[in-house]
Amino acid sequence: MTQPVPDPVGAFADVVRVLQAQCPWKAAQTHRSLVRHLLEEAHETVEAIETGTPADLREELGDLLMQVFFHTAIAEQAGAFTLDDVARDVTAKMVRRNPHVLGPDAGAAAGSLTPAEVNEVWEAAKAREKAHRTALADGIAPTLPALMTADKVLDRMARAGTDPALASASDEDAEVGERLLALVAEARASGTDPEQALRAAVRRRLG
Repeated sequence: MTQPVPDPVGAFADVVRVLQAQCPWKAAQTHRSLVRHLLEEAHETVEAIETGTPADLREELGDLLMQVFFHTAIAEQAGAFTLDDVARDVTAKMVRRNPHVLGPDAGAAAGSLTPAEVNEVWEAAKAREKAHRTALADGIAPTLPALMTADKVLDRMARAGTDPALASASDEDAEVGERLLALVAEARASGTDPEQALRAAVRRRLG
């Protein structure tokens, strides 16, 4: 009978390090060359969440974890940062951005907050950390899908008190764009993720 691994995460990290160092294909990879694989695994994870089984999700999360560990192994070999550095950084971030649970004054009040109020706590902490970001699009990845980008921009406009009203359209393309933006605003108002809603609609058409 196979004995359980006492530290499966650490064992997996060791396996990835060995593969990255000794497998010719993996040793030749860079952060940049792995981008397409990272995107593919992320999209497959989304598919498992939206249409798959728990077993599918378990498998895809493993593949996504492989990408995280692979990038970290490359960074470790280059002397840039380690897996422990990544874990420490994200742990510290979670503590900073969740003071209602992990802060010095956390307590029973944490359970009384609504999800919307918790989101405001997170955004306030993030704003303090990213005070250097002043433009509306600062920090929004340009590679995000268009609907997700629109959703984020509209959220920031709302926080800034800017009216996201439809702009005048000079041609048909611009008019379609304005209508799409209006639909994203409508989705936001109803608490609907426009990306998920559109994917679901396409799947319904495909049967």
